[in-house]
Amino acid sequence: MTPQAESVLELFRSTGAYLQGHFRLTSGLHSAEYLQSALVLQHPKAAEKLGRLLAEETRKHVRERIGVVVSPALGGIIIGHEVARALDTRFIFMEREAAAGKMVLRRGFVVAPGETAVVIEDVITTGGSTRDVIEVLQANRVKVLVAGSIIDRSGGLADVTVPRVALATLQVAAHYPEQCPMCSLGIPAIKPGSRPV
Repeated sequence: MTPQAESVLELFRSTGAYLQGHFRLTSGLHSAEYLQSALVLQHPKAAEKLGRLLAEETRKHVRERIGVVVSPALGGIIIGHEVARALDTRFIFMEREAAAGKMVLRRGFVVAPGETAVVIEDVITTGGSTRDVIEVLQANRVKVLVAGSIIDRSGGLADVTVPRVALATLQVAAHYPEQCPMCSLGIPAIKPGSRPV
């Protein structure tokens, strides 16, 4: 693990954002570890630092001017905004439509055909939310240059269809509920994130 990745994880530990137990992730998978980014990002100095570091990693993979940073709500909003600030560009976010479960642009946000974008998320496990945002952007003929996250829980395996960067990459075991060893022991799973169980 790189010194930068170790310092990012230490920031999560010191703010109580690196949790251990039995968790139901947004993806529906279960895990013994959970990274609650909101506990880190509630501190403006930490959010600014992580945003600056993630912007630097993003710049290493991009040769063009970035027109917009886009994040999935809710977890990606703060870090996306901080990355956009460090890149000196605008920021928008997408929300999941309650009825269909699809990501949509709302609140008057628009993108233009030919615009360049990066997609920024707090934590990637399967890459589903990031992929959904990328699909909407590409359907609007936006060129998605790279996707980034503070933490990659997939060990680098999540495929979001574009190049990807992360400040720390972890290989964290995640299980389907029917294959979860903690479920088989009768240990109840909790959902600590932004969506209710």
